[in-house]
Amino acid sequence: MILTFDIGGSAIKWSYAETLAAITPTERVPTPRTDFEAFCAVLEGALAAASDAVRGIAISVTGITTDGRMICANVPAIDGRDLAGDLESRLHVPVVVANDADCFALAEARLGAGRGHDTVFGIILGTGVGGGLVAGGKLINPRGGYAGEWGHGAIVPTLVANEPEPIPHFSCGCGQSGCVDTVGGARGLERLHAHLAGQSLDSMGILARWRQGDKTASRTVGAWLALVAPPLALAINITGASIVPVGGGLGHDTALVAELDLAVRERILARTTAPLVVPAKSGPDAGLIGAAAMGLDFWMGDR
Repeated sequence: MILTFDIGGSAIKWSYAETLAAITPTERVPTPRTDFEAFCAVLEGALAAASDAVRGIAISVTGITTDGRMICANVPAIDGRDLAGDLESRLHVPVVVANDADCFALAEARLGAGRGHDTVFGIILGTGVGGGLVAGGKLINPRGGYAGEWGHGAIVPTLVANEPEPIPHFSCGCGQSGCVDTVGGARGLERLHAHLAGQSLDSMGILARWRQGDKTASRTVGAWLALVAPPLALAINITGASIVPVGGGLGHDTALVAELDLAVRERILARTTAPLVVPAKSGPDAGLIGAAAMGLDFWMGDR
């Protein structure tokens, strides 16, 4: 058995897994964001409650692991730590850690929209923009890193073709400006609408008005598509992905995903009439599923 965790800025959930056949959370508790001792206590409690010997712990976590250390603004208690090493010393069980977008992509490749595809580029259009890349059923960066993070880099144009006025390069939390992350997620859509329409409206409200044919909201969504589709098409050209499952809040809007799919397929080299950018299918437990897949491969062979 392995113990798998999905750790976000607001909650930690976990499950015990022998196979990928039935991964569902057994518990969900608030994340101790600033207290590492309390953070470890949650994991220790889950480990102690296991009904069988735990061979390893696999964790999907918000943030990035690079050179073994976490970059995690949402959970300051683990920011800068060698999370796997610190937890192994504390819990005396092997630990593997991966970014939540990587785990999402792995879940989609194994059990979601990416089943049967060799190269899966899973993207997150949530509060911000993220992504993960799976090839041959495996993460291409199992030891962490920035692969799949198409949301960052100063690549957003300053003039959208179907809009007469320029789009400014908004500042990004990564320290750069003009990143896809600043316009591509829910907060980015709201930022665009405030700039173009002079209205403060949440992303769900903007999309609802767009689906109703509202001209102002349609202008915002048109600009969003013109800003997001080209860098996504470039990422697909570079990776050769044959399917792009979309997760996150904006990914739940099937009409928006369908429009993004059309805009992307107009811009890629390998033209196809089949949908390429599609809604995710692995559900709300994608983090647990992806972490479980990673852990089962590592400690118990392919399951």
